[in-house]
Amino acid sequence: VKNGAEILIDALVEQGVDTIFGYPGGAVLNIYDALYKNSDRIRHILTAHEQGAAHAADGYARATGKVGVCLATSGPGATNLVTGIATAYMDSIPMVAITGNVGTSLIGRDSFQEVYIAGITMPITKHNFVVRDVEELADTVRDAFRIAASGRPGPVLIDVPTDIQLQEVESFHYPAKADIIGYKPRTQGHPMQIKKALQAIKEAERPIICCGGGVVLAGAREEMIAFARNSGIPVAATMMGIGVMPMDSPYYLGMIGSHGRTSANKAMSE
Repeated sequence: VKNGAEILIDALVEQGVDTIFGYPGGAVLNIYDALYKNSDRIRHILTAHEQGAAHAADGYARATGKVGVCLATSGPGATNLVTGIATAYMDSIPMVAITGNVGTSLIGRDSFQEVYIAGITMPITKHNFVVRDVEELADTVRDAFRIAASGRPGPVLIDVPTDIQLQEVESFHYPAKADIIGYKPRTQGHPMQIKKALQAIKEAERPIICCGGGVVLAGAREEMIAFARNSGIPVAATMMGIGVMPMDSPYYLGMIGSHGRTSANKAMSE
């Protein structure tokens, strides 16, 4: 027999999570009890504030290539994650944010420390879930990790009401083998589209390459440098594309945007 909080931790371990960043509160105490019991399998890092947990999970994902995970309580705990979730969304970083919420019977009743975090984070997540059945919790975690890490990565939020954390399930079974989605975007191009792109580049009078974070995520730095060298096309970088081209490369114009170089912006617009 396992309760929802224990199932949640088991599902995280199943997905290869070894570190979680969080800050405790009333609506996640059951999850913290389960974390304590499983401290040999999963490490919890206590931050001074939920915003720190969200930014730490984001940084962890950037540094390791794994999905970052953060945990916060309901209401103000959940809303404190927003800036970190938005950062991960803007920069295409895989992250799963877990929040506690009031019991399902109290949702929407202006309960103590209750906010509609699924609605609040809708514009800054790839997807979000409110778990209303403990039987669906493990599959929800699997879906969240798959969505966060596949395609263009990004953050996913899972909201877990307190009664779901406490509900027990008899004879809970995990699949013998779980699919752990690595954070490796597909880099296979479509041959015909590549031909068309090459033709367009050949016919272009003033081509310029805009190098962004996608080059970094795809691990295509060497290819980017070689392409610029072989084609002789100058390269401008977005903020997320900084570091792909060597600063002393004769093809590198610098960063574009509101904080970018005037010459790079002028080249890009003309």
